[in-house]
Amino acid sequence: MPMPLDALEAEVLKLPPGERSRLFDRLISSLEADPEIQEAWALEAEHRDAEVEAGKIKLAPGEEVPSRLRAELR
Repeated sequence: MPMPLDALEAEVLKLPPGERSRLFDRLISSLEADPEIQEAWALEAEHRDAEVEAGKIKLAPGEEVPSRLRAELR
């Protein structure tokens, strides 16, 4: 009999952060089974990387991103 989702979530949240992260990666990977979708994301990543390398896109420091997003949503 499967464990109820609430009980499973409570157990998972007891894990150390590193183990929760590894579990998260495995769960996300299990949803990405469609090779066409994986290929499309790989192409998009390559395209964005090329734009950054060519100077077409300016990267924002990670610590500034949340405040910028909040400002845009106001």
